[in-house]
Amino acid sequence: MSQPIELKAEHIMDIHAVCPEKERIFVGQNDFGLLRAICITGGEFHGEKLNGRIVPGGADWNTGYGGESPETFTSVNVFAKYLLQTDDGIYIAIENSGKRDKTKSQPLIVTTPRFFAPRGKYEWLNYGVYVGSLNGCIRDGIKGVDIVIYKMF
Repeated sequence: MSQPIELKAEHIMDIHAVCPEKERIFVGQNDFGLLRAICITGGEFHGEKLNGRIVPGGADWNTGYGGESPETFTSVNVFAKYLLQTDDGIYIAIENSGKRDKTKSQPLIVTTPRFFAPRGKYEWLNYGVYVGSLNGCIRDGIKGVDIVIYKMF
């Protein structure tokens, strides 16, 4: 039997997305869970190869399962789509999906981000496998999320 290959990761960026409580839309609940649209109103990102801001207008389509409210959910699926704008004015789309199993006291939501970057300086983001961790936070009294993204190799 061959030896397992050790995976390595390169830190790509840290993201802070602003998601104020007043910008959260309760879509509703059915047999398949409780859906909320959590609007992303801004934020910033920083990495060794790119920095910039989050363009207002994205959202996290957040579905909770196994409970009647976010406090009682046993698991959560997230699917966020939003735009990054680099310091040099380039727009990059990001889709970030993930899950959290609250029955195991998993503190972070584990995600698999995907990028759409135009040809040029940031095109390298279109290739590779990315993973991330997402954690809720409050900064200056406003809710948001902190996301750390790595490229696997």
